[in-house]
Amino acid sequence: MPDAPTLESALPILRDRFGLQSLRPLQGEIIARTLAGADSLVVMPTGSGKSLCFQLPALALPGLDDTGPGVALVFSPLIALMEDQVAALKRNGIRAEYINSTLGKREREKRYARLAKGDYELIYATPERMHKPEFIRALRTAPGGVKLLAVDEAHCVSKWGHDLRPAYQQVGEFRRQLGAPPTIALTATATRAVRDDIRVTLGLSPGSMPLFATPVDRPNLSLRVEPVWTDADKIDAVKALADKHHGTGIVYFSLIKDLERLEGEFIRALPGREVRVYHGRLDPREKKRLSRRFVEASPEDGLVLLATNAFGMGVDKPDIRFIAHAQVPGSVEAYHQEVGRAGRDGLPSDCVLLYAQDDLAIQHQFVEWQNPGADFLVEVWTAFERAHASGGDNFDSEDLREQIIGRGHRHGRGGGTIEYALITLAKLGLIEPSTIPGRYKPTEGDDDRVADHRIDELIDPAQIAEKRQRDLERLLDIVKLTQAEDVHAFVREYFDLDPCH
Repeated sequence: MPDAPTLESALPILRDRFGLQSLRPLQGEIIARTLAGADSLVVMPTGSGKSLCFQLPALALPGLDDTGPGVALVFSPLIALMEDQVAALKRNGIRAEYINSTLGKREREKRYARLAKGDYELIYATPERMHKPEFIRALRTAPGGVKLLAVDEAHCVSKWGHDLRPAYQQVGEFRRQLGAPPTIALTATATRAVRDDIRVTLGLSPGSMPLFATPVDRPNLSLRVEPVWTDADKIDAVKALADKHHGTGIVYFSLIKDLERLEGEFIRALPGREVRVYHGRLDPREKKRLSRRFVEASPEDGLVLLATNAFGMGVDKPDIRFIAHAQVPGSVEAYHQEVGRAGRDGLPSDCVLLYAQDDLAIQHQFVEWQNPGADFLVEVWTAFERAHASGGDNFDSEDLREQIIGRGHRHGRGGGTIEYALITLAKLGLIEPSTIPGRYKPTEGDDDRVADHRIDELIDPAQIAEKRQRDLERLLDIVKLTQAEDVHAFVREYFDLDPCH
């Protein structure tokens, strides 16, 4: 086996294949460690170059043996983000591909075959893919083996994180089955409890997987909370920000209906500004068009984007001058991630949380929706099976709502309850997203039927109750943030990003 590459030997790859002349200091440290075959835990905001920390080593590291160059495996729970990253790599001539539930069976089989032949330098997959025998066979057959494992959005590993993905909790065992390749876990936000849980889940320790993190404090960002009582107060506050900063801004909402309801009022209050709306129910093509418009907007355009938290992941725009939260976010992690998109060019930017106590009820309702009870999960699963048996291929909440409401279920009127029940069933591996956003199909199997699962064996009421309690505690932390005398100090203490931890 050839000697391990060094950071210096990898720099020509950086220039020739990524078109970059240099690395940021922290990137260099992480990449040097990865090239040496060691593990790292990386906590850096979106747009700070996390992806390059595994993409460059993926091209520079040799295979595990002399049968071939090997492949880097990237687990990511975000389908849209993995597709964007793969597209960017391909534009640089890098042999990357993804395998997820948006692909038809024939295309998946084609990519499995190419993976087994060694055609890919990087393969992206959702964590649920590790339960597919054909995926495992392709990885084991790939010449040179899996030489690097990257776990993106690693907070999804942890029960203490704000977006637990149950499949991610098996990544540690899967890593051992792969022969424990060098592993890099990456996330934009992680408290010390989450970081500890990531390491435990992956079978590593602080000594073997040290933390690399950018400071939480960014002096160019002004973080503050302003109490408001009415919609008019919120609009006035955003107008003041827009008058102060002539560049691009984002106004975050929790509810689509409130965003749409106030769109006209914001347009009237911001004459001369370009006001756009972005949320999760938009057509995917419209989302891409808006994202592209946002990134390309110049300061003179004065673009103000009214958005839900569906916007921002993977968006790298250095000159966002202000971010306002018109409704409180659901966690400090979400808040930190969203304000972290401002001022990446180092120039002054304002981040204002417009706090109306009544808005807490919205997030409290989200907690209830996001933690459907065991009985209701069984009911939605039964409705899904019944609809599938009737000949349907994929379904959304509206397809199932009539069956459930028709039987007089007490959750039937809950606006988001069925949606989150479907999300939960997908996280359990019972169903998976279809090619149509917001719709789900049976988990793929050899006979293409609904997987034969005992749902009562997969659902733990005690775990549901525990997660609901954690979500409520996160919401309480947001209340504490709104009452903090120094928001910067509160966020710094909350994440406690001491490099020793």
